[in-house]
Amino acid sequence: MSGPPFHLKAKPGDIAENVIAVGDPDRVRILSELLERPRIVNEHRGLLTITGRYKDIDVTIATHGMGCPSAAIVFEELGMLGAKKITRLGTAGGMKEELEIGDIVVATGAAYTRGGCGLGQYLPEACAPTSPDPELTVEIMKALNEQGVKYYKGPVYSSDAFYAEDPGFARRWAERGVIAVEMEAAALFTLGWMRNWRTAAVLVISDNLLAEKPHLATSEELREKINKAAIAIMEAYRKI
Repeated sequence: MSGPPFHLKAKPGDIAENVIAVGDPDRVRILSELLERPRIVNEHRGLLTITGRYKDIDVTIATHGMGCPSAAIVFEELGMLGAKKITRLGTAGGMKEELEIGDIVVATGAAYTRGGCGLGQYLPEACAPTSPDPELTVEIMKALNEQGVKYYKGPVYSSDAFYAEDPGFARRWAERGVIAVEMEAAALFTLGWMRNWRTAAVLVISDNLLAEKPHLATSEELREKINKAAIAIMEAYRKI
């Protein structure tokens, strides 16, 4: 897809080939501290986007909002503006008892509700291919290993309804092999194959849906793990 973007008011050259996309604009500000010479390239519609330098590569940190329909708009427009590699760095709810707040999950695929995630409009006749780029995903896992950062890997579920989650929901999906729930990976992975981008998703557990009294951690509480995950992503970008 090509054409002028309507929602990101960045100019050609403002968006790097290497993108880390996040839901929370506060997370963009946190991650921009890892970059040299960060500059704001978009604030329109609250979609804060900052581009800077990490070692020998340019990197853009972009807000994608909440849910697949919102995120898909941003992913499409980032692609129009030159993005070639997009990794979602977000939070997720754990659906395995051993997952604790702050644990890192590298998504190996994303399930979604039939017809959901806005993907029914892209592929009305079929289920979408919702797997990340394997080479980028492996490089991210290697970079996490090199940092000595523990992580889990497995499929996630991309939900369209944050408040529809409950212990029964979690156990049902856990029995199907899904380890965490989030809201945007399925759309990103599908668009990656359609638009020829490399995609991945690295998620930090912010709560566990199987806990008796779930606590939802904030971006500030998860800052250390988010930063480590971002560094692993950017190191992977340097090798791809």
